[in-house]
Amino acid sequence: MITLLLLLISWAVLAYHGFSLLAITRVTLLVLVVGTLLGEVSPACWLVFAVLATLLNLPPLRAASLSRPLFSAYRKLMPEMSSTERDAIEAGTTWWEAELFRGKPDWQTLHHYPRPQLSEAEQAFMDGPVEEVCRMTNDWEVTHERADLSPEVWDYLKKHGFFAMIIEKQYGGLAFSAYAQSRVLQKLCSTSSVLASTVGVPNSLGPGELLQAYGTREQKEHYLPRLARGEEIPCFALTGPEAGSDAGAIPDVGIVCMGDWQGEQVLGMRLTWDKRYITLAPVATVLGLAFKLQDPEGWLGDETDLGITCALIPVATPGVKIGRRHFPLNVPFQNGPTQGRDLFVPIDFIIGGRQMAGQGWRMLMECLSVGRGITLPSTGTAGTRVSALASGAYSRIRRQFRLPIGRMEGIEAPLARLGGNAYLSDAASMLTMTGIDLGEKPSVVSAIVKYHLTDRSQRSIIDAMDIHGGKGICMGPNNYLARGYQGAPIAITVEGANILTRSMIIYGQGAIRCHPYVLAEMLSVQEPDAGKALAQFDRAVFGHIGFAIGNLVRSLWFGFTGARFSQTPVRDETAPYYRQMNRLSANLSLLSDVAMASLGGELKRRERLSARLGDVLSQLYLVSATLKRFNDEGRPAEIVPLVHWACQDGLYRAQIALVELLDNFPAPMLGKVLKVLLMPWGTPFKRPSDKLDHRVARALQTPGPARECIGAGLYLAAEEGNPLGMLEQAFVDVLAAEPVFDKITQTLGRRSFTQLDRLAAEALNAGIIDPEEAVLLERAEVGRLRTIKVDDFDPRELVANKALFNDAMLNRNT
Repeated sequence: MITLLLLLISWAVLAYHGFSLLAITRVTLLVLVVGTLLGEVSPACWLVFAVLATLLNLPPLRAASLSRPLFSAYRKLMPEMSSTERDAIEAGTTWWEAELFRGKPDWQTLHHYPRPQLSEAEQAFMDGPVEEVCRMTNDWEVTHERADLSPEVWDYLKKHGFFAMIIEKQYGGLAFSAYAQSRVLQKLCSTSSVLASTVGVPNSLGPGELLQAYGTREQKEHYLPRLARGEEIPCFALTGPEAGSDAGAIPDVGIVCMGDWQGEQVLGMRLTWDKRYITLAPVATVLGLAFKLQDPEGWLGDETDLGITCALIPVATPGVKIGRRHFPLNVPFQNGPTQGRDLFVPIDFIIGGRQMAGQGWRMLMECLSVGRGITLPSTGTAGTRVSALASGAYSRIRRQFRLPIGRMEGIEAPLARLGGNAYLSDAASMLTMTGIDLGEKPSVVSAIVKYHLTDRSQRSIIDAMDIHGGKGICMGPNNYLARGYQGAPIAITVEGANILTRSMIIYGQGAIRCHPYVLAEMLSVQEPDAGKALAQFDRAVFGHIGFAIGNLVRSLWFGFTGARFSQTPVRDETAPYYRQMNRLSANLSLLSDVAMASLGGELKRRERLSARLGDVLSQLYLVSATLKRFNDEGRPAEIVPLVHWACQDGLYRAQIALVELLDNFPAPMLGKVLKVLLMPWGTPFKRPSDKLDHRVARALQTPGPARECIGAGLYLAAEEGNPLGMLEQAFVDVLAAEPVFDKITQTLGRRSFTQLDRLAAEALNAGIIDPEEAVLLERAEVGRLRTIKVDDFDPRELVANKALFNDAMLNRNT
């Protein structure tokens, strides 16, 4: 019994720490020696040990005797991987998310990633051109009067390189970091989402990025300087009526053939396409186009169907149809359809030249793994931050029942969600930009932040609208929320619809790319050499078995102990969050292996199960980003409520996903058993408490570090045309006026915090306050009324067709 106990304890400890099979064999040998000395180990036990140790530790023998039958069974279970699936899975790189998936996150690695910072040139751009273009842009004019940016703003964007942030300096670009691009977009978005979208798309998934990565020298030298100078406006046409999120199913085609081009017979392509949802298409001068290339006559080789290909088509090319516009939810950024039919262009129009024919899907997936992590997550984060900052100020200014509405518990709940989500979203954006600037192309992370930061932004704007009430729903020049509320579904829909991203992409890519062994197992099936395939599978499958056992032991231990003894990089009040993420990481890895083992290839069709596993991975990433940011900022005490709220909310959401996964597991008894093993004392995480909600809500309504970190880098200039800046100034003035108001009421008696200008005059005449205090009260009253009042219009201003309005008025009068 002593020997058996020693063996079990030794194996558990070694599995917990992830020791190799050889190390486990050696420790087993030592324990058996001890057992032999105690008289507990028989010769038969030594024989069994010798056979197993030899079999397991000699790869050729192990492969021949154990792995071969496993490999045969695996090949039958594993569905064949298409080329598009393989390109999507292999696109990009894995980064911090892989650590979270493996059951043992290395927190020191996270903390050692550099803190993102702007260079001197990037900061100068933020303080100069970005500030100036925000000052030039009036969102009401853009969205209601022009349905476009003004000509002056368009010219300014081109002249100052806003479309060249991604382009290298040798071609005249700015070569900004991903972090700088994100901060630029967030500041622009705090002024106008149309402005941010217009700048974001050319610097995200578009011809510029594809050209730099894959273009020929001639293509780069021709197009990149022109794009950098704003002489060319690019768009990229991928989606169409028949292929939205399923972009791989595009029906648009190109046929390789000889044709006439500028009076000469050249090898080229005859293209037919029908695209929609193409941002900047109505104003573009060069069209990036994705289509399926066919070569029936074999001009480029033996293959007939070459696959998805990307080409650059000048819009001035005869036959290119472009120019009409879509109208996406009253947020009129330039977006529209484009068509072409039997249009002939030279083969050299393919991005990268003819050698890149058929490589378009891989090109798009690799570029999307970066671009999808920048533009939409940045604008989503900006929307959440604006909602939080504005709602905190409004809740402090707006009064009902003689007190600021932010003091009411019903308002505190959405305010807390706004504050916590703003801090978390910005943290996740920062961590993602860090990875991209380190050279990563984090395809899984980009999907996580695209989905979750746009989703939280939409929910945040709903909370903000609930708090603002009538102020929020009445459109006008002084409404800083309504366009964001209208446009929130746009970000949810584009660059991979959120439903698709959650249910298929995050875990579909994450489980394969982040797992240390699954991709190797899958690729072994594709290996044509039988010997290499078996050897590859053998290494992967036995590593996988050890990995699964280790996570089983870790999960059981963490569940039984509540992860109290798990290692953490800090010893302060955030340490429990690291411990619980160690626990959830082990749970995620274990349940992934259980799901893959029990469902096999069927798992990718069980979208609700994979979505919940993806939710756990996502929340781990978001919470770890929050803790990374807190650590980077020096762990300031004033920010602690925001950190607590974000971490507790994330862990609670991860727990909900785990419980729903186990409650709906395809094998119900297995799900129940796993639930007891992983959570033996019940569900450990709770949503943020009312007390914590109160602390976060107060922080949003009080000048200090919490509001400063949420508002940092947004455009808050107090000037006409920038209602967010005017609100912030009113907030400052009202808070400064409150002590003066209190001094007056001590003499004149209790008053409502209204008509402060009249109260100032009365108090000044009575000698209670001085002239400066009277001016402060008057200014506060102007800002207070501006904050709570809403815009109204002459009826003619609200009718698009003035002729119809005039006819209606004439009929009414007669």
